[in-house]
Amino acid sequence: MRAEQALHGSMKSALINQHFGRILNPVQSQSNAGPLFVVGVWRSGTSLLQALLNQHPQIGLAYEAELPLLQSLFRKGHAKADWAARWNFWNSALTRHRISLGSIPSGVYDLRTATETVYRKYASQKGATIWGEKSPNYWDRLDDIAREFPSAKFIVIFRNPLGVCRSVFQAAETQDYFARNGMGLRALFACLQLKKQRDMLVKRGVPVCDVQYEELVQDPGRVLKHVCEYLDLPFDARMTTLENADRDSFYEGKHHSMVKGDRIIANQARRDTLPAGFKVKIESYMALWRQQFGDWPPQYNSDPAASDQPNFMERATDSCHFWLLRQFDGLVATIYCWAPLSWLTAYRSRKRREDQLMPSGPSAQSRPL
Repeated sequence: MRAEQALHGSMKSALINQHFGRILNPVQSQSNAGPLFVVGVWRSGTSLLQALLNQHPQIGLAYEAELPLLQSLFRKGHAKADWAARWNFWNSALTRHRISLGSIPSGVYDLRTATETVYRKYASQKGATIWGEKSPNYWDRLDDIAREFPSAKFIVIFRNPLGVCRSVFQAAETQDYFARNGMGLRALFACLQLKKQRDMLVKRGVPVCDVQYEELVQDPGRVLKHVCEYLDLPFDARMTTLENADRDSFYEGKHHSMVKGDRIIANQARRDTLPAGFKVKIESYMALWRQQFGDWPPQYNSDPAASDQPNFMERATDSCHFWLLRQFDGLVATIYCWAPLSWLTAYRSRKRREDQLMPSGPSAQSRPL
């Protein structure tokens, strides 16, 4: 009898705690589906994969909202008072996803709570239960994101480094973002870092689903059925087409022309924009990485013949250059977090005026400095 009373009391206490938990922490009490992060490197098919995934009625992934890149806004677990305004100024994330600043509930936010609040809000616009985002800028911080979001799942999309770099150089002809100094080296080494980060997650037991870009464009049905099995969702045939896909949150630019169409184009004849010397460098690093990882990277669109591996001096020089580029990228994000918004606004306005006066060249984009 006493045992039954104790059991009844504990169950009652649990129900009370659960009830008040919903009141005190409404975000965490919602469905535990998600977050889902779709990650690759630039020009590796992340936009295509996100557009196809969001065709599923239960998936609502944000497009490069990338609030976790602004960790400096959340020092010691507390957000800056203007965190949302700074975030929106940085990359127009709220505007692109049709979320007003006034609709974000007031309260004390840390990085996880702020991200979950806004990303869930976007997913709820279509009634989706799986929330999250796709980003080509998380390739060197998957482990950090997994620790910040312990229940997260990851879809990692790989593309042959030659294909990635070719696409980066072609996009640089029309987009300032890809025309930055050292973007080719960033893209090449990002492929390696993504592989290492993915392996780190698998070693820790974090759920990861691998997707190969070349296979996705050749047979989207088969690949997306595999993804749905990973997510424990029924397959929806709409995921195999871009017709009626929501791409309102995408950045403008010619580099998105294919994904903004209605058809998935598997093979398109393109000019090889890679400088000859840099193409040799890519092949040499791919030979080195295949020796290190076995069957990675795969031989899609590359010369299967063995290439000379980069020597010690080349590897040391490239690694140092890459490290400096990443330090600069981190500095830019920190500036956006802490510099007065009036200064940042003035700088951006001046830069746009200068871009408009240029007779030709890549068009400016709402992107970091």
